[in-house]
Amino acid sequence: MQKTFSSVRLRLLGWAARRFAGKAGSISFGGSLSMLPDSSLFPLFRDGLDPVAEVGTLREQEPVSRLPLPLGVRAWLVTGYEPVRAVLGSPDGFSNDFGRFAAQVGLDAGREPGGLGMSDPPMHTRLRRLIMPEFTMHRLARLQPRIDAIVTERLDAMSRSTGPVDLWQEFALPVPALTICELLGVPYADQALVQQFSTARFDLGDGAYAPLDAINESRAYLRGLVADQRRKPGDGLIGSLIRDHGDELDDQELAGLADGVLTGGLETSASMLALGALVLMTQPGLAAPLRRGESPDALVEELLRYLTVVQVAFPRFAVRDLEVAGASIKAGDMVMCSLSAADRDAVLGPGMDEIDAGRRTSRSHLAFGHGLHRCVGAELARMELRIAYPALVRRFPAMRPAIDPAELPMRRASIVFGLDALPVDLGPVPPPL
Repeated sequence: MQKTFSSVRLRLLGWAARRFAGKAGSISFGGSLSMLPDSSLFPLFRDGLDPVAEVGTLREQEPVSRLPLPLGVRAWLVTGYEPVRAVLGSPDGFSNDFGRFAAQVGLDAGREPGGLGMSDPPMHTRLRRLIMPEFTMHRLARLQPRIDAIVTERLDAMSRSTGPVDLWQEFALPVPALTICELLGVPYADQALVQQFSTARFDLGDGAYAPLDAINESRAYLRGLVADQRRKPGDGLIGSLIRDHGDELDDQELAGLADGVLTGGLETSASMLALGALVLMTQPGLAAPLRRGESPDALVEELLRYLTVVQVAFPRFAVRDLEVAGASIKAGDMVMCSLSAADRDAVLGPGMDEIDAGRRTSRSHLAFGHGLHRCVGAELARMELRIAYPALVRRFPAMRPAIDPAELPMRRASIVFGLDALPVDLGPVPPPL
């Protein structure tokens, strides 16, 4: 099978990312609601790499506050670290069921995305129990040589370029894309299409049905892949689940699990790779230990906390009247948890708006969520970052942004914060060791 990522596929991937991922502008919920104003979207805004000041002010003064939404939807924004943990860690108090979300905002519940993220126990419990063994460090270790090879391949391709290189398109996106496709067992010829499905679901600029349609297209493709592997299971995740649990999972459930892996593992890791690389270029002192061969683990955790690219968790819905941090939430109310705000809370320690690779804290960051719905692929994401960051800064020690970082095209109102492009000058490339 061909393993190189062709320039044609990279161009298609770049187009898909720019077209589908987090376009600027307001968000609309289908055709029935007006475009949401900035007063509703501000939790998705950033000032450079930082959440906007308004989010921090709310966190300090009113960590559970009303979020204005149209058509009488009662919604709350949770910004404090402890209140966010309380909501995310209370499956008996809050529901992730998509049907509740659809009813609140006037969507067609028949377009439900399914999967783990928008499901409740007992279905969520059963599905997560089946897939979690595939994401232990022991199982994931088999992917490390392939990730190493993918990273090296992309760095080699970049080193052959002349002039500025788009690090987003040439490195940050292909590395997790090829890893996820390898994990799932997606045929090489279909990988650009699968990447398009992933980025499309985070774009709310064309209305709420646009990402749902992208999810349905992805599911249709994955159902076909599942049907093929029912006949001849492959070596990837889908084939493994069929061999071990084929009688416990129907095709719809298998496609939903595979789609959840795609959702959680591609766009988020790509954004972390790009934004983390930007931090390392603009704060070169952070990269120096990586070049010396020191462990990247602590820096990766600090970058995950600082950037928290998944800005808000899946919406929750109160299943009964309850109180969170003094706020009286009624049954049926929608609750949005700001992970990016919570990860800057002073309860985690001093200087949370700065990066400190030597930081010691007894509390875990929330970049992967918390509780029942914590990201299944957290360890895979960590593995990718721990491999990619050191390799990147060692190969291109003089790499720097090709334009003023303030002019980079940051996404304005995207659930997954990130860049649409990251042009860089590679600088002098040292000879291989």
